[in-house]
Amino acid sequence: MHQTLYLSHPSYLDHATPAGHPERADRLRAIDRALEDERFMGLDRDMAPWGTLEQIALAHPLWYATGIRDACPDEGLVRIDADTTVSPGTWEAALRGVGAACQAVDEVMTRKVKNAFSASRPPGHHAEHATSMGFCFFNNAAIAARHAQQAHGAERVAVIDFDVHHGNGTQDILWNDATVLYASTHQAPLYPGTGAVNETGEHDTIVNAPLASGDGREQFCAAFEEVLLPKLHDFAPDLVVISAGFDMHTRDPLANIHLEEPDFVWVTEKLMELAAQKAGGRVVSLLEGGYDLQGLSRSVAAHVHTLMQA
Repeated sequence: MHQTLYLSHPSYLDHATPAGHPERADRLRAIDRALEDERFMGLDRDMAPWGTLEQIALAHPLWYATGIRDACPDEGLVRIDADTTVSPGTWEAALRGVGAACQAVDEVMTRKVKNAFSASRPPGHHAEHATSMGFCFFNNAAIAARHAQQAHGAERVAVIDFDVHHGNGTQDILWNDATVLYASTHQAPLYPGTGAVNETGEHDTIVNAPLASGDGREQFCAAFEEVLLPKLHDFAPDLVVISAGFDMHTRDPLANIHLEEPDFVWVTEKLMELAAQKAGGRVVSLLEGGYDLQGLSRSVAAHVHTLMQA
């Protein structure tokens, strides 16, 4: 069995955003450079496959998916909302993000690899059931969870989100789902304005542990140890899916939480321990946010290197 699968694809660079936009192709270039280090010689690398409309339909209506496809222009940019745009390369990039999430699940669930990390863009966790927003079109984490259930018989899946922005889309899609736990820590108040403690879902399977502006390692660790991890252990998932945003890094321009690379090592180790105890070690990690190139690339490297120690 290989240790860690790393999925990416050149098409992710072709999803164009306006000049000065924080969610830009340079994010992936910085990650690729960081993972060229000799520490990553043993990483099992593969190209993200095309996703399918059937996979997208695990979390979104087909009319919504084809609407995004049809909105992609032959040239230039088309604005979907104030900060979300489609370009000629968006459709392939978004579909390969879906395909990568599902391939990661396939290889982890069939024990071809111990765990997997998908470095894709655009990100996914703000995409609601039928609404694209916050740079996101398709909710890769929710699709991954449902794919594990449909294709591999997983009974319970946990999605853990440590992006600094609350994953309103994942929460929206999973609100009525007793079989998937969504657990998030994030800065609040902050975009998108969701993620309060009292948002618990129809089956008490939504868990939010918001952090305040200016918080750092102490508050982040407390959110996990006192709120999220106990719920995750009680839920006993068959698969752990991570919405891995790295914009809690102290350098990030879009928020004000003060984490550094060792903190992402710590949370990765904690989630790997949970997976080892409850889920046979099965972890699928999907890139979400992170907009300072140095903070992002160093944090992803720390996260992936930790996954490789499983």
